[in-house]
Amino acid sequence: MGWMVHSSLAPQAGSQSSPPPGSQAAPQRVAVIEDDGPTSNQLKGWILAARPALVVDQCFTRDEAEAALERQRYDAVVLDIELGRERHAGVAIINAINKRHPGTPVLVVSAMPAALYRSIMKALDAWDYLQKTTFDEGEFTETLLEILRAAQGRTDKARQSASAADELVLDPLRQAAALYRGQRVNLPLTAQRILAVLHARRGEVVSYEDLYAAIKSGRNRDNVRKHVSTIREALREIEPAFDAIENVPMRGFRWRP
Repeated sequence: MGWMVHSSLAPQAGSQSSPPPGSQAAPQRVAVIEDDGPTSNQLKGWILAARPALVVDQCFTRDEAEAALERQRYDAVVLDIELGRERHAGVAIINAINKRHPGTPVLVVSAMPAALYRSIMKALDAWDYLQKTTFDEGEFTETLLEILRAAQGRTDKARQSASAADELVLDPLRQAAALYRGQRVNLPLTAQRILAVLHARRGEVVSYEDLYAAIKSGRNRDNVRKHVSTIREALREIEPAFDAIENVPMRGFRWRP
């Protein structure tokens, strides 16, 4: 909701940013999800003042945000909890991010009391929580740049590892997006955990019972098979001929080395 912090910076609404000339890597992309126009423009202005090469997308409603998340994976999301008449729209958006793009860092900027909501946001795996009117441009910028540096470092490390191994890179501790042959694999968290088990034990038959440990609910063979089917489909979006995960009748699955 509406809020402003005094700053000498006067951001321009709808300003565009572009990567430096000759740059080979795509610029990092940030989404600002905030229903108040002046506040959204101010946050965008702060971001671009700190890192002009970033691309910043602005969303003002839950519908706009969810549509953007369907189209794009962001390196960071700056998010208000309350959007228009929806008091907890931000919570639904964070859940959508965790489902569609697990590992995407979310910085919550909200007028809701930090004492109450910080723990809730932490449980949703948000990176940090800043309460409006209690921070300035410097604190916001420092927090966001820390997020972007961490995101870039994870991506660079994963790409280097993927290039060396020419296969799969996972970060199950942070539940970050998997990379297969250097490309992101769009998978829900449970499928990622199953994928991590199969890949870690490639060459072995992994029993259904062992795979149950990666599933929080619905621990049965049909559910395991559905998750494996989801994994195969996601990997075939990158490599159409992918067939490394094989079904071992009555026993489980194996990732062929």
